[in-house]
Formats: sequence, structure tokens, C-alpha cells
Amino acid sequence: MISFDDTRIAFADKTTAELKKARWLFVLVKNPGLVKVGSVLLNVANKIRFPLRWMLKSTVFKHFCGGETIEECKTTLDKFSDSGIKAVLDYAAEGAESEKDFDEARDRILATIELSRTNSNIGFAVFKFTGIARFALLEKYGTDETLSQKELDEYERIKKRADDICAAARDAGIPVMIDAEETWIQDAVDEIVENLMEKYNKESHVVYHTLQMYRIDKLYYLKKITEHARIKGYMPAFKLVRGAYMEKERERAQKMSYASPIHPDKNATDGAFNDAVRYCLENIGNIALCVGTHNEISCQLAVEYMEEKGLKPAHDKIYFSQLMGMSDHITYNLAKADYNVSKYLPYGPIRLVMPYLIRRAEENTSVAGQTGRELYLIKKELRRRKDEKIIG
Repeated sequence: MISFDDTRIAFADKTTAELKKARWLFVLVKNPGLVKVGSVLLNVANKIRFPLRWMLKSTVFKHFCGGETIEECKTTLDKFSDSGIKAVLDYAAEGAESEKDFDEARDRILATIELSRTNSNIGFAVFKFTGIARFALLEKYGTDETLSQKELDEYERIKKRADDICAAARDAGIPVMIDAEETWIQDAVDEIVENLMEKYNKESHVVYHTLQMYRIDKLYYLKKITEHARIKGYMPAFKLVRGAYMEKERERAQKMSYASPIHPDKNATDGAFNDAVRYCLENIGNIALCVGTHNEISCQLAVEYMEEKGLKPAHDKIYFSQLMGMSDHITYNLAKADYNVSKYLPYGPIRLVMPYLIRRAEENTSVAGQTGRELYLIKKELRRRKDEKIIG
């Protein structure tokens, strides 16, 4: 059994000042009304280019991100490495609209992959299609609308950027995770990612497809792609997450009068997630798996599934992963027990990373009990340090 209550391990690389700042941050995000109003204000301020850098850089940005550049991430990379944690260095800019921005995002991802050749602390590369493609075009393609020749050319450039990234990852010997999106553009993303897995996962697990298990259809999809891979002769790789767009998905479904694609409640989502983990572990001979969750029960069940099947903690096809600034008690305790663990380390200009930061605040507010658990553990560690008169 893994214990996730050991705060000495969980916060070993945090100073007392950093823990106090984290406590303050989680107190704020525990208030749904405050987060909702704050998200709206931050979005507006970002659109009108109101100067926010001074306010965010040392607070929410520092907690959830490694820096604005790869160079600024070095300190965090070293901290992760000291604790046996691999970094998923993530250029987290979103919402760009120009070809220039998309090419820049591709180049930054390629730079991350190139850095991995000389920095073994980087365990995975990662990207989102909305970082290298126009949202509206993915949406139009996903609904089978006829694209103009100009749009077809633009779509081919999207596929070329993704292919460039995957080819570079293969050549550098580093896997690349492709993050999931909203349902109304995910079909377009799925089509491209499936082709990339078939192309690049012949000899090793290069391309990881992210599945949001709060979707009703994703357990079936997981099994379908696994069978497709068997027939076509490639090795599928999946990162399993619960999902990041629950409120948006349900609001859109209600507004547009179609059935919600999301499971009706948390129990159903938890069940689908845990079933998917078990399915992947039962087929680990061909599948590579990243268990991407902040849920302690799911991590504990995954550990138990591994033990049932006689899979060693450091199995080369099994990783656990959490986001920077969240669930350190899971990440660090798993790493201490010799499980393969990675931590998402987002970086990028504050203005472009704003959508990511807002989503993190909203996620902490919407997941019942998670923020309270984070707060409890931070306070527990602060009390321990006070009792033991630990300074710094």
C-alpha cells in the first residue's frame, strides 16, 4: 500500500515561505464565486492587454508554471530530478490565431525535444492542437463541413506541424503526449493522432493519445483503437485523464439541445477511468500507459492492479503523472516508492498561458474535496515544521 499522507516527502523541496503562499492560493481557489469572477476579469484584462505580469508572476503563475522560458524552468527541472521525477515540459500557450504564432509554438516544442537529448530530466514532450492550429478550423473540419481550398491548405499545415513534432520526438528517443480538447474539435484531433500513432509507434511508443474518461464513449474508443493497433501492427500509447472541460461541455450541450457527452456523475467517471486503467494494464504487453490523475483512490487502485499482475513499480511502459502545483503528495510519494512519475511543467509568456492558469483555478474549484485535501496537507506540513522548529 502507498501512503499519500507523508507530507515530509510530499513537500521536501518546498520552503516554508512557498508553502504559506500555496496555502493562501488554495484558500482563494476554494471559493467558487471568487474564482468565477476572477476568471472573467482575468480574461477581459488579458484581451485588452492590461498589464498583469507584476501581479501574476510571483503568485499563481509561479505556483502552476515553471517560467516564461525554458531557461527559467531549469531550477524546477533540477528539483524534480532530485526527487526522481521526470518533467513533461509543456509550452502552454493557447488561443493563438495566426500562422506565425502556430509556427512559433511548434518551434518551441521542437526546442524542448532537442533539449531532452542533453537533459535526461525531461521525460516527455507534449502539445495541444489548439497551440498549433486554429480552433475554428478544427471545429469546422470535425463537423464535416466543406472546407475551402485555403482552409484545406491550412489544415495540411496543421498536420505537418504535428508530424514535424512527432518525427523529432522519435529521432530524439523521447515520447510525445498529445493533450485532449473539447468534444466539438476532438474528432478532428483524434483522426490526426490515430494516424500519427500508426506511423510512429511501429517500434516504440512515441505518440501518446490522451483520453478524457469523463466522456461516455471513451472506454469503447480505447478498446477500439487498441484492436485497430493490433490489426495494423503498431503499439498504442495512452494518457488517461478524467477531463478538463466539464462545465463547458455541459453548458454547450444544454444550450444546443443535444445529449451531454459527459458521464452524469463523478461515480460513473471514476468507474470509467479505473476500468480504462485496468484494461491498459491487462494489455500492457502492447500498450504504454500514463495514469494522469490527481485522484488518490485511482492511483492506489492502479498500484494494486500492478501488484496483482506482478508488474514492478518501475515498469518501463507505466507512468503516473500530475500537474505542477497540484497533488505533490501523490507525485512525490509514488516517486519515493520507485514508481515512474512525471510532472507537467508548463511554461510560456504569461499572456499566452492565461487560459491554462484560469483552467487550473476552475479545476481546483470544481473537483469536490480536492482543494480541501491540498489545504489540509499543506497545513499539516506547516504544523510539523513549526513543531519541529524547522526554518526555511
